[in-house]
Amino acid sequence: MSTDSILIIGSGGQLGTELCETLRGMYGDAKVVATDVRPLTGSIAESGPTEVLDILDKQRFTEILDQYKPTQIYHLAALLSATAERQPKLGWTLNMDGLFHVLDAAKERNISKIYWPSSIAVFGPNTPRDQTPQHCVMDPNTIYGITKLAGERYCEYYFEKHGVDVRSIRYPGLIGYKSAPGGGTTDYAVDIYHQALQQGKYECFLSEDTELPMLYMPDALRATINLMEAPAENIKIRSSYNVAGMSFTPDQIAASIRNEIPGFEISYAPDYRQQIANSWPKSIDDGTARMDWGWKPEYDLQAMTGDMLLHLREMNSIKS
Repeated sequence: MSTDSILIIGSGGQLGTELCETLRGMYGDAKVVATDVRPLTGSIAESGPTEVLDILDKQRFTEILDQYKPTQIYHLAALLSATAERQPKLGWTLNMDGLFHVLDAAKERNISKIYWPSSIAVFGPNTPRDQTPQHCVMDPNTIYGITKLAGERYCEYYFEKHGVDVRSIRYPGLIGYKSAPGGGTTDYAVDIYHQALQQGKYECFLSEDTELPMLYMPDALRATINLMEAPAENIKIRSSYNVAGMSFTPDQIAASIRNEIPGFEISYAPDYRQQIANSWPKSIDDGTARMDWGWKPEYDLQAMTGDMLLHLREMNSIKS
């Protein structure tokens, strides 16, 4: 499990923060270069090399590639669903031009593997919503979803035409305790735990029966790294793999919290994110990922809730 150098683009986000820590633990702090559009702070900045990088700045990107000569790139920088809806042109430019810069670099340089995350946002109103299959109708009606669908097609194209070893997962909602919500439609399922401990109540921007697929961060990290560690011949999908952990509604996550915090209360005030959620799947069929590279989640809803609250209490010195 040796590697020369790994570059992470977008290390300051929810996934990037934890992925950086995990990869540094695997490969060594000095071998994982963390970048973000803003200066990184805290443990990431203290434990290994960091750089400021706006992936739209191709000259700066080239300078970093020349300096560190990475053999793997994890390209995580993107404008997420709710934020991209408010800034659609920026969403398209950042999500697409940034990907082109990375794919072109992989084609032109000795970069052995590229990781680029897709999302369940690639699905749309005419996609089967229950056990959404790997191959089906994809008609996204959000800027974020449109960029992710276009990105999937370009990743597959660069693999087929240029031999770029690009790998991808269609993430459902990601839930973790190490970073704050980042502007996604599923981020209520992160904020609800913080508010449960701080306020004992939460007002949800989705309706109580909005069922969406989710993935706990330890499972998301394991899936990502397992995919990247898998032999190339096992990777049959070069657009993006369906991966799932669990599906639940706001009402169900609230019930799981009440098992730990009996007095917890939830109320509902659906906003513009409800329409986005209504176009997404309720559950995901990830049988292809299970078959190709052995994917299997470890956490269900109640196990995740117990672990989230345990860690958040520890981080904030809150007694049970």
